[in-house]
Amino acid sequence: MSRRSMWLVFCVTIVSLACYSRAARNPYGRWLAQAIDTIESQYIEPVDTEKLFEGAMRGMVGRLDDYSSFLPRQMKTFFDEALEQQYGGVGIEVNLTGTDDVKRLTVVSARIGGPAYEAGVLAGDEIVDIDDVNTERFTLDDGLKLLRGKPGTTVTLRVRRAGYDEPLEFKITRALIKIESVLGDVREKDGSWNYLLPGTDRIGYVRITSFGDLTVGEFADAMKWLSERHCRGLVIDLRNNPGGLLDAAHEICDLFLPSGSVIVTTRGRDARVRQEWRATGSGPYQDLPLVVLVNGQSASASEIVAACLQDHGRAKIVGERSFGKGTVQNLIPVEAGRSSLKLTIATYWRPSEKNIHRMSTSKDTDDWGVRPDADGVVALDPKEEVAWQEARRQRDGRSPPPGDANNDGVDTSDPLQFDSQLRRAVDELRLELDGPAAAKAA
Repeated sequence: MSRRSMWLVFCVTIVSLACYSRAARNPYGRWLAQAIDTIESQYIEPVDTEKLFEGAMRGMVGRLDDYSSFLPRQMKTFFDEALEQQYGGVGIEVNLTGTDDVKRLTVVSARIGGPAYEAGVLAGDEIVDIDDVNTERFTLDDGLKLLRGKPGTTVTLRVRRAGYDEPLEFKITRALIKIESVLGDVREKDGSWNYLLPGTDRIGYVRITSFGDLTVGEFADAMKWLSERHCRGLVIDLRNNPGGLLDAAHEICDLFLPSGSVIVTTRGRDARVRQEWRATGSGPYQDLPLVVLVNGQSASASEIVAACLQDHGRAKIVGERSFGKGTVQNLIPVEAGRSSLKLTIATYWRPSEKNIHRMSTSKDTDDWGVRPDADGVVALDPKEEVAWQEARRQRDGRSPPPGDANNDGVDTSDPLQFDSQLRRAVDELRLELDGPAAAKAA
């Protein structure tokens, strides 16, 4: 037996001994150790006990929810890289969608400027194959293992897209993805972002694509840029934002709220409050008019921000109902920290004491996620959503001249023309800033 195998069996034995004292309640730890030992000693071919251990862990966690998972060494690295806003891959966020029997990897967002984004992959695309490997029974871990890799290597994706009869194929070269999580409307010639919307009287526009280690600093820089230009009102765009770090969401909310305002609480399965986050009152933008954009792919930390600002009356919410992913995952070290167990241990609750999470038994009429305000609902059909994302993708890549149009004839020089949800958000701000006459005239 190799030294690594001996060490693994030793660790499992220690765990089983700890479980043994509680055998009357939970004998399964001892039985698991016995199974690994039996397979290792009696199976017809040599086995890698580390893979047996990983398989057992993944099997157990796979019986839970879509967001709990076992992160072996490579996957733990992938997870850390995403939060650090740098990794090797194609630059997309994915989630599992579909029925309990058949779930597919679906693109939640394509990172602006990343290889997949430049190739034309869009949020909502359902990944059918990765390098000819069918994804029908994939877990999120399975997908990430194939999507990420060394910069310079290639991967081929076949995706199913609404409005197309046949899957689309994209051959993508992986790159080092340096995730820019806070974006503006269009880039200046020097590559920096312009955070003011054209054709408006100093209305700011900031997109947050995820919440990582650098997001708060990036957002603060954007707000400083806007303040120097006397921004009168702000649209925060959280559409297609899959979430990320709670601390980043909390700190961004803190910029806009008075002291003592509840930002979010977490509750365990006993429904009791475990943790509570409140505003410090030190935020410099407590009086700045706000509108927040969300859609069906806005999840987790993005829902925390939208729900908090909505409940405190600090922002109008425009767009479509959010995803409803309001669960808290703890990273529990395994194998002396070489791998991790990502375990759902609580749910996020709004300041209004409503659960953000959409449970498996939840109905559309139940309170979950974030709903737009009554006058802020702007639904896009699949074709409209694809057209908006494609126009935005082209605008992100360059500063189009007035009247410029893409291949579908959509004017990309003015985001208010191709983005009806953004147009409604600006109308709401104009109404608050200048009154009904100004909003109507616009």
